Amino acid sequence: MKLLVYVLSQPDKLDTLLAALAAQKICGATVLEGRGMARHLSHLHDTDEIPILGSLRSFLNPDVVESNIIFMILEEEKINQVIEVIEATVANLDDADSGIVFTIPVDFAKGLCSIGS
Repeated sequence: MKLLVYVLSQPDKLDTLLAALAAQKICGATVLEGRGMARHLSHLHDTDEIPILGSLRSFLNPDVVESNIIFMILEEEKINQVIEVIEATVANLDDADSGIVFTIPVDFAKGLCSIGS
């Protein structure tokens, strides 16, 4: 099993993504709200204090204040299916501002959901 973590940088696509995952019989996602380091620091410090923030501000979308962090424990064979759903409903993960996805091995989990099994 793997813990798949997806940082969704386009929160307006969250409902569409979760519905698409459910349509593929993928359940049990936990969603948290978050904010990236650069965006957080840009609200706390002047560009004089941390010079790199001035250049980062030009790349950050000022209308997007938060992101969503989605956690799912999945069987390894479902990982590619979830990534395909993400790329079909949100964006190609190689594109800018599409988010970040990674997995971590899980050696034990109990109480997981299942649909249709």
